[in-house]
Amino acid sequence: MKLQPARGTRDIYGKDLTAFLFVENTAREYARRYGFSEIQTPIFESTEVFARGVGETSDIVSKEMYTFTDRGGESFTLRPEGTAGVVRAFVSEGMEQNQPVKLFYAGPMFRYERPQKGRYRQLHQVGIEILGASTPQTDIEVLCLAWDFLSALGVQPYTRLELNTLGDAESRAAYRQALVAYFEQYEDQLSSDSRIRLQKNPLRILDSKDEGDKKIIENAPVMTDFLNEDSRLFFETVKKGLSEMGINFIVNPRLVRGLDYYRHTVFEFITDSLGAQGTVLGGGRYDGLVEELGGSKTAGIGFGAGIDRLSLLLQEIGKQPPQPRPIAVVPVGDDTLMPVMKVAHTLRTNGFIVDMAYSGNMAKRMKKANKINACAVIIMGSEECEKGIVTVRDLDTGNQTEVAVGEISIFMQKYKAQQGV
Repeated sequence: MKLQPARGTRDIYGKDLTAFLFVENTAREYARRYGFSEIQTPIFESTEVFARGVGETSDIVSKEMYTFTDRGGESFTLRPEGTAGVVRAFVSEGMEQNQPVKLFYAGPMFRYERPQKGRYRQLHQVGIEILGASTPQTDIEVLCLAWDFLSALGVQPYTRLELNTLGDAESRAAYRQALVAYFEQYEDQLSSDSRIRLQKNPLRILDSKDEGDKKIIENAPVMTDFLNEDSRLFFETVKKGLSEMGINFIVNPRLVRGLDYYRHTVFEFITDSLGAQGTVLGGGRYDGLVEELGGSKTAGIGFGAGIDRLSLLLQEIGKQPPQPRPIAVVPVGDDTLMPVMKVAHTLRTNGFIVDMAYSGNMAKRMKKANKINACAVIIMGSEECEKGIVTVRDLDTGNQTEVAVGEISIFMQKYKAQQGV
């Protein structure tokens, strides 16, 4: 039997990995520019972290988590998302003493769902969290970071920012009551999932993909009609700030988060270029989550972005980042093998990407240099070795230059841009 990757997982290499790393490293760089420090949390946590942090009635917890019992009888779960683990670390590592805390994360997440284009059982995300800042200006900064990140990737023009507010606790409670009263009129027409949500988490009905539910949802009350003055002012400040920063958005009154600890701003960046998997980045304010995970009352806001989907979007719109082009070194004859290896080592210690063909005649080694898309090839035969020189052939122009071995690192500087270093 030929072994294959597990369903919903994939091997990432070549051009796919180039795009993957471009997305991850761009996110890391822009998080750094905005003053975020990186954190790495465990890939698995106590199941309670996600049951409390993601919500027991959510699809992620009820249907999609990879949960197992270890030999000690404890229940653990492979992380399905990044926020709950970061907030758990914020509490357990004593970070509450130094608020606000700004954290960036990147890594794999795991969800048991039907694999399809842009959706995997092992998915990869980057994300940021700000804990301990409750002003609307924080929401604006988070959205500016998201906008700048997507712009740097080159995908922002292919997305739209949808924005909504869930108000404060008082406004949300009033809205919840209105939703229950509305949906109770149609309870017998709702899908089985939505009937359960009506009792436990009515806002989540607004996320339903069931066609029958969608028709009922069309006339449901909207959150903005239930905002108190403080919540209305908060949302207006966020919208005005985004406009002043030149960030375009659409207010989507149906955009919600079902969990009770979400407050005020929620948002998604959506593309029409990936079919059904349109959300590439989403987030919101979760001012009650730290308390839910055992900490003190602390404001929080953040977002998560799918590396897999953003990599795929780059491919779909024809913005695949170029792969680095190595420099190939080719010895001509066994007596030049070690001298050429020394040249390769010198270049590598000076930051160059160098590939060496270890066997084959000159023709085969040149063929390999072309196959790996090398930008230049360094050739050394017995005569060059005696003179202390190499021949550098530019593989784009075909031009050849003799260069002294001691000056090779200086001469090759012009190729660094093509190397991506």
